Amino acid sequence: MSGPAVPTRTARTAHRPPHLEHSELTGGLWRRWRDVNRTVSLPLALHWLERAGNLDNLRVAAGEAEGGYRGPVYMDSDVYKVMETAAWELGRGHDPAAAEFVDSTARLLERAQQEDGYLDSHYQVVNPDARYTRLVDSHELYCAGHLMQAAVAAHRTGGDTRLLGVARRFADHLADVFLDDDGPGLDGHPEIETALVELYRVTGEERHLRLASAFVERRGRGLVGTHKHGNRHRQDHLPVREAPAVTGHAVRGLYLEAGIVDLAAETGDTSLLAASERRWQDMVATRTSLTGGLGSRQVGEVFGERYELPPDLSYNETCASAASIQWSWRLLLATGRARYADLIERTLYNAFAAARSDDGRTYYKGNPLQRRADHAEAVGDPRCRDEWFFSACCPPAVTRLVASLEHYAATVSEHAGLPTFHLHQYASIDLASPFAEGRLRLRVETDYPWSGQVGITVTEAPGGPWALALRIPPWSVTTRLDTPGRKDLVVTADEDGYVVLRRPWRTGDTVVLHLDMTPRMTSPHPRIDAVRGCAAVERGPLVYCFEQTDQREGVAVDDLAISPDAVFEEVAHDDLDGLGPTVTLRTPAVAVTGAHEAGLPYRTRGGPESADSVRPATATAVPYFQWDNRGDGAMRVWMPLRD
Repeated sequence: MSGPAVPTRTARTAHRPPHLEHSELTGGLWRRWRDVNRTVSLPLALHWLERAGNLDNLRVAAGEAEGGYRGPVYMDSDVYKVMETAAWELGRGHDPAAAEFVDSTARLLERAQQEDGYLDSHYQVVNPDARYTRLVDSHELYCAGHLMQAAVAAHRTGGDTRLLGVARRFADHLADVFLDDDGPGLDGHPEIETALVELYRVTGEERHLRLASAFVERRGRGLVGTHKHGNRHRQDHLPVREAPAVTGHAVRGLYLEAGIVDLAAETGDTSLLAASERRWQDMVATRTSLTGGLGSRQVGEVFGERYELPPDLSYNETCASAASIQWSWRLLLATGRARYADLIERTLYNAFAAARSDDGRTYYKGNPLQRRADHAEAVGDPRCRDEWFFSACCPPAVTRLVASLEHYAATVSEHAGLPTFHLHQYASIDLASPFAEGRLRLRVETDYPWSGQVGITVTEAPGGPWALALRIPPWSVTTRLDTPGRKDLVVTADEDGYVVLRRPWRTGDTVVLHLDMTPRMTSPHPRIDAVRGCAAVERGPLVYCFEQTDQREGVAVDDLAISPDAVFEEVAHDDLDGLGPTVTLRTPAVAVTGAHEAGLPYRTRGGPESADSVRPATATAVPYFQWDNRGDGAMRVWMPLRD
């Protein structure tokens, strides 16, 4: 089974995803996420597509139901993302409800699609004569892109031709309308670019690739149209080779970058790739939350200025986390550099994983790094979880990525003249793929991210020499490798961030990687004014947070301050109520309260403190991705440091 983003054989990439003949998550956190996805989140999404009117909109467009259109203009996209989720799930085994949904909805789309290939329930029902006249806000091509990605997933997992046929007819129609330089313009929400390249990878239709190229090359030339937030919000301010940084609406910008890298890979355009890499580096260095979240401002859902990273007001939209992973994955394939897998790990285990509740029923749209007690009482705030939303892009963005998660674990390459199998993410998984001169099957056993021990066993070895490359996360200060029973192992560290193991591999060979999971204190860049004088706690790939529910009675989490040289005690729990497995951290702290001068919320630095203004306390932290599963309450990631 192939996953998302599969370059053609002629693509210019350093790595390729393996073709997984077998993949099974055998335990651990990834397995938990996937099981919840399949048994809870996907059925819930199917329920909401009926309840919110998404499927009824398509029935009305097909002439099979009465009534008006319901919801925002991009309702069709939610249908397509849920179809993609179901397709990835069906690639692992039969699910009658998922199979019936994909088949019946594909048939509905066939009936709703117009003779020329156009398909968009909003415009077909509300204003059929206004196609492509409001591209700045219409999301017509955005929806088309998600249709194509669903079709690609269904084809790669089960050989589907029905949904693929709908997508091809729509793409052919778009080529007829938009390939000409005098076409209607550009969609205000990029997404079609990466989808067209993926469709080309399945169909081989050159016009699909040319259309993706046209959309990318026309960016930054004022073709999107006028918008109240300006052309930077729609990534239409500078051509893509010239733009120095990601700007504007975060999700739009990240989807565009994924398409740019896909296009660069298929065309060999190194200037496109270099420009995208420069923007990624600037984004990581100046616009990324500690959790990997992206988008500093809730208003406009945009990237902020450099180092504008407020913990309480940053939006960090869930869709942006998913799109960031997709962009970084494509850069990893293109370049083979571990730094892209590093950001995937940070984003996946923190900003992305926090978006969905542990039971798989509710979601955040925004993912703050701080919540005050009064904020927890807000009604309708997009940074509070709900089952679904009026603008419901985020829940199916989560489900479709989780459903395809195992495809982000590994790649293959030629490293120093040897076929090399790279492990980028560590999860308990059994996978098999054609490789080198035969077939490779590996079993990975780990309790990651709770434990840093990762065991890898070769259960089937191909003939001929090959190498195994393991990513070493930059947070692992001391790393050890055990190779029981064999003395002929050659180990080297490469410049891309991997340790590479070479030997005449045989079935039964085992390697054990030990990563350093010592809790650590993290300081912000001095230009991040919102958290000056604070520190955060990390352990392994996990960012930790301090929730009110874990603090001692009478101690408010917002009154706590910790020592700059704090030592953390690890308290392991098999299953903390409401969280599942976790590792809790505790450290001595003080609760700083008391009167302030003239009734203002300020105090003279170095001035006298009353005897009851500073009290000894214990600060308790849990992984950020597990927060808000045990009732509302205050939370913070960045903690003040005690003088």
